[in-house]
Amino acid sequence: MKHLHTLLAASALSLLSAGHALAEKVSITDITGREVEVETPVKRVILGEGRQVFFTAVLETEDPFARVVGWRDDLKEADPDSYAAYVAKFPKAAEIPSFGGFKEGTFDIEQAVSLKPDVMILNLEAKAATDEAGYEEKLAKVGIPIVYVDFREDPFKNTPKSMQIMGQLYGKEARAAEFNAFFTAQLAKVTDVIAAHPEVARPLTFVERAGGYSEDCCMSFGNANFGEMVELAGGSNMATPFIPGTFGTVNAEQIIASNPDVVIVTGGSWEAYVPGGDWVGVAPGADTEVARKKLAALMQRPGFTGVKAVSTGDVHAIWHQFYNNPYSFVAVQQIAKWLHPDLFADLDPEATFKELHSRFLPVDYRPGYWVSLK
Repeated sequence: MKHLHTLLAASALSLLSAGHALAEKVSITDITGREVEVETPVKRVILGEGRQVFFTAVLETEDPFARVVGWRDDLKEADPDSYAAYVAKFPKAAEIPSFGGFKEGTFDIEQAVSLKPDVMILNLEAKAATDEAGYEEKLAKVGIPIVYVDFREDPFKNTPKSMQIMGQLYGKEARAAEFNAFFTAQLAKVTDVIAAHPEVARPLTFVERAGGYSEDCCMSFGNANFGEMVELAGGSNMATPFIPGTFGTVNAEQIIASNPDVVIVTGGSWEAYVPGGDWVGVAPGADTEVARKKLAALMQRPGFTGVKAVSTGDVHAIWHQFYNNPYSFVAVQQIAKWLHPDLFADLDPEATFKELHSRFLPVDYRPGYWVSLK
């Protein structure tokens, strides 16, 4: 019996040592270049934005919420269709403690501390607000490191890096590498073709950001984000000369003067933000006929009167959330298909998105992410 007790004690000690060996403090370089000490693999994570589930789902497909102890409350309102799909499959997601945004100043640092996270994941665009409020130092004092990732400011440079960072944090390096290989190969299906045809004319393309969300005309993108997507897809982004940064506004008179060949409106189901608004509700499972009618109505505004794209029907709407998640390459494929239908006759962005879902995501693919007037 004594020998058995000795064996059990030795086994317990061995298991305990193995557990400690699995978790180790490592230095991770986040997307800003900061060196951050984190004990990995992390077990308790705060997501600084609810839409970050778009990448935790890739890494931990069996349960994207397994390590999430807190998250920002934006997904339910910004993308209710995706939120509903995830909560239907993972009901506990609806019970995860949530908090407000950093930019809005509604983040509760005491709540964050009470959740005892190993790490807080923040998007790069939150850094200015966190710097101003001194959150990095305040959280560091209570042992909570912040790691920044980016899928919005410079998505085609930073998405693979950000997925690699998350792979390190989660101990899912191989899974992150598998996704990054898919991302790169699918993006190349567009960029390689465009590079091989330098003689092809680049249609002048105006991207309206969240068209119909407000009565103002018209929010758009400079040479980054959707503006860069247009360029990668073989177009010329109309707003680049007028918007020095990523986001900005172009007035209606400029749209008429520029006379774009193609118009693309980003949209989503924004009933929570703008009830009964004119926004185009493209999203997973969207009613595309309703979306098409709303898109056509937006083209009746003064800024689009007589514009070439409207005359030819070369007007499209696409899911706004492509602007801030790892699936941006799908949007590039679809934009390329709109801009150069002959060059990309064999490209099937919907098949690409279906494959992404089947290989990397726990929720089923539902069409409705884009619609055209043609």
